[in-house]
Amino acid sequence: MTTEMEQTNSGTTETATFANGCFWCTEAIFEELNGVISATSGYTAGHVKNPTYKEVTSGQTGHAEALQIVYDPKKISFDELLEVFWETHDPTTLNRQGADVGTQYRSGVYYHNQEQKEKAEKYKAELDKSGAFDRPIVTEITAYSKFYEAENYHQQYYENNENTNPYCRVVIRPKLEKFRKVFKDKLKSSN
Repeated sequence: MTTEMEQTNSGTTETATFANGCFWCTEAIFEELNGVISATSGYTAGHVKNPTYKEVTSGQTGHAEALQIVYDPKKISFDELLEVFWETHDPTTLNRQGADVGTQYRSGVYYHNQEQKEKAEKYKAELDKSGAFDRPIVTEITAYSKFYEAENYHQQYYENNENTNPYCRVVIRPKLEKFRKVFKDKLKSSN
């Protein structure tokens, strides 16, 4: 499997696909990273073509809520994206992130090439060995197959609903504030 690459004005981009809970939360985080060109909310690793949000949340399609991240490897590495991935969710809870429960909220790295696979597996093994978490990591690391973009109202959800949806204020904002403190040197606004 080869790396998916696109040409931009500044050069070549690469793609990473992660599932780490509700994509409303994770999209807001990854979009703030310097070097991330786009973070698109969607669905991956399921068995139904073109699933809808309603179908995915039923738990019957096998999909995970995920992000497709297009990034400039000259500005941010896959290793740095993995660091943010592992630090911004609980990879020890099976099919759950906080109050969100179901297979669609599972933790996963869907690698686009052998290098991504090896890095994700190495990082996972090192975290488990280090005792960074009280329980074993249950993150699945599997080959990327297909990504379906979520409906338009899911895109830039936090940005568009920050002041109107209580979920944004109660769940997303605290996660985002913690992320900004930990990764302040990697944010777009700090460069």
